[in-house]
Amino acid sequence: MSTRARWCNMPIMLGDVAAPHIDMTQLPPQAAALIARLQQQVQAQAREIAWRDAKLEKVNFELARLKRWKFGAKTEAMTAQQRALFQDTMAEDEADLRARLAALQADLPEPPKAPKAPPRKPRRQKLPEHLERVEHRHEPEDTSCPNAECGRPMQRIGEDVSEKLDIIPAKFFVHRHIYGKWVCRCCQQIRQEPAEPDVIDGGIPASGLVAHTMISRFVDHIPYYRQTPINARSGVHTPRSTLATWSGAGGAKLEPLFEAQRRFILSCAVLHADETPVPLLEPGAGKTRKAYVWAWARSLHDPHPGVVYEFCLGRGSQYPLGFLGGKGPPYAEPAWRGTLITDQYAGYNAVLDAKVYPQRRSALCAAHARRYFEELSRGGCSASAVAIEAMHRWARIYHAEGALAGMDPDDRRRARQQLSKPLWNEFEVWLRLQRTQVPDGSKIAQAIDYSLNAWKALTLHLDDGAVAIDNNLIERQIKPWKLGAKNWLFVGSELAGQRAAVVMSLVQSAKLNGLDPWAYLRDVLARIHSHPSHRLDELLPHRWRPE
Repeated sequence: MSTRARWCNMPIMLGDVAAPHIDMTQLPPQAAALIARLQQQVQAQAREIAWRDAKLEKVNFELARLKRWKFGAKTEAMTAQQRALFQDTMAEDEADLRARLAALQADLPEPPKAPKAPPRKPRRQKLPEHLERVEHRHEPEDTSCPNAECGRPMQRIGEDVSEKLDIIPAKFFVHRHIYGKWVCRCCQQIRQEPAEPDVIDGGIPASGLVAHTMISRFVDHIPYYRQTPINARSGVHTPRSTLATWSGAGGAKLEPLFEAQRRFILSCAVLHADETPVPLLEPGAGKTRKAYVWAWARSLHDPHPGVVYEFCLGRGSQYPLGFLGGKGPPYAEPAWRGTLITDQYAGYNAVLDAKVYPQRRSALCAAHARRYFEELSRGGCSASAVAIEAMHRWARIYHAEGALAGMDPDDRRRARQQLSKPLWNEFEVWLRLQRTQVPDGSKIAQAIDYSLNAWKALTLHLDDGAVAIDNNLIERQIKPWKLGAKNWLFVGSELAGQRAAVVMSLVQSAKLNGLDPWAYLRDVLARIHSHPSHRLDELLPHRWRPE
């Protein structure tokens, strides 16, 4: 076979699709020559399309970078003359790039236009069924036929119902407790029912008002100085110092329940952990310092959710050691054992030291590893292609994990072995290959190393269906503290921080269990002073039942 025949017999690759094989030796010379010329034209067109695509990509990249410069430039640092020159140059460059982009696009074949989807009508969410309905009937005054020649009574054939949402602002009311006094004039004996205990003995607030004040402060993040004028609109004078006193007394009542909640959290074999800074006021120095709230939650897959917070003055390893290591008398609790899901913060290394705590395992958060690639995938740099491919692989892993949400731990573990484990194995091989092709010290190398160096802990969940793939649950429980700090600015004292941790632990756990935090806190504050101490666990959010 001649060299030309062998070359003509090779399939022509266009992208990933090969042209059909043609045996040129079986064709007449004229037909073979015609096919050869057609193949050359196809190759030339393919090269032209590839060149044009590269040019389009380059121009689009330069235009996007220009926009970032244009809108991200710190023009306030320039003089007026410099700013004018900068804006003129930007306008010229943008016009040049747009002209080149239009010229390149003009030569491309016009893609077929997809039929326009009909505009979607916004669907209003149905109002909750549990809300009280106040009906307003609207009927014609005269139900006789308006036709003068008829005038007979009309028949009702149906109705249209329109619902509008309304609200009555918080209404204060007064409980009057009247204690009758009874006397025996013969024996000179007086009998009267003892006063009912309340959150603040001898004070004016009932448990509902104390709960409302605490929910406003710790759930809605309304500082006391803003609650005062809100209450004043109803004619009730509540100075901020009074509101703070009520909350302090309520927090003290809840401390035994907080300890019960802490023990309940530690009874779970899989825990999520995270920490966040909060500003703490130092009155003597006239400024704030950085304190920390440590959050601990039962596993995402646990049927009884719950969270507990600890307010600490630092971020050192002594704080998780103290929480997980077990407290001394009167608790006499053993050290916690199980799987701890965290990020790669070194403060957790001491509590997960296998030599000291062989009964503990470390599981790392996949969402943290994914974020490194997510940041790079939007950077427009040379590493973005690798990061984008990594994001596709992360998407497949999370898609498989999402399908297992409603399973019990054993079924989830088996399903992960079948669905997720092959994706993780393939991802590891791909990451190790990419690591050999990227320079040391680059951002993409750091992202790959972050995952590979912790691969065992990242994939621990594949062998344990009770372990979540990431730590997003506890990060969601940290957010109320960040939102609160924007409103109340700082924690006034270490004691105030500890009190906030007590209240937040209970109300956030109530929300995790689908409870109305005000209804829960009001009932608990009304009952806790007379509730038997050995049955205190009945008031925990996951077991609470209103009376």
